[in-house]
Amino acid sequence: MVTVILHMRPIPNKARRLPIAALIGVTIGSLVAPILVAEGALHIQSRPQPDPHEADAIARGSASTWEPARTPAADGVVLDAWLFTPHQPNGSGVLVLHGVGDTRSGMAMHARYLLRAGFTVLLPDARGHGSSGGSVISYGIRESADVHTWADWFLQHRPIAHLYGLGQSMGAAILLESLPREPRFRALVADCPFNSFEDVAYYRLEHASKLGRWASWPVVQTGLLYARIVYGLDLRQASPANAIRTTNVPILLIHGTADDHIPPSESETLHALNPRSTTLWLVPGAEHIASVSTNPREYVRRVTEWFTTHE
Repeated sequence: MVTVILHMRPIPNKARRLPIAALIGVTIGSLVAPILVAEGALHIQSRPQPDPHEADAIARGSASTWEPARTPAADGVVLDAWLFTPHQPNGSGVLVLHGVGDTRSGMAMHARYLLRAGFTVLLPDARGHGSSGGSVISYGIRESADVHTWADWFLQHRPIAHLYGLGQSMGAAILLESLPREPRFRALVADCPFNSFEDVAYYRLEHASKLGRWASWPVVQTGLLYARIVYGLDLRQASPANAIRTTNVPILLIHGTADDHIPPSESETLHALNPRSTTLWLVPGAEHIASVSTNPREYVRRVTEWFTTHE
């Protein structure tokens, strides 16, 4: 009998280290990616500042005057705004809120047509944006209390018989989330709101990575946990859906059918939760917050009539 002895060459140390290094890299990446995503969502790294010359231009183009406004929030954060008063006010005021990463300047188009219709307009910078204080964005958790603060300020400084609100994207979601604590709104317009922060976080990540929910789940859930531990924010509470279910305030939901930032299904879900108090207008071909530029005449007509018919 012949015995064959096989001599196995030892695996080099370098080769043994490669799988270990890869495993460590994957582990670190799986922890770092959610933190980076969460930090990017919670902070505006480059904060544009509103220019007073833009307020001058709004006033000149809408037969109105303007003045700066400032008020402390309930937690002490200082909030800034522009207050516009038309030469012929109709006795109603509109609180107009911008989207994430924007400032009050981005809502100039809305301010102009509202002022021409006689509405007094308050344009705030959201906390963590523009010249308002704060550095953390909570997508309505803290900002909804800021809406109540601005409503108090607005009604104290102007003889307004009817208070309305108009918001785009994050601003629309904030307005909806403010409804349980701010009962004085006669009607709202929510342009491209999200149903919940958690829901739109999944959509954004899936859309960007081209991966499914299964692959996005660890990043989203770890990011939510990070925000809760580090900043004390449970972003799952940023939910217009929870606020809209029982409200009696008339709400006009506007959404472009070509919106790939927040899909129109988010507004469709909100409408389905309370069809009695909401009206849904889907604008064909409009991208994110672009309905006003896609069909400006119809947009202005619908918004102004929505307010004037809900006094």
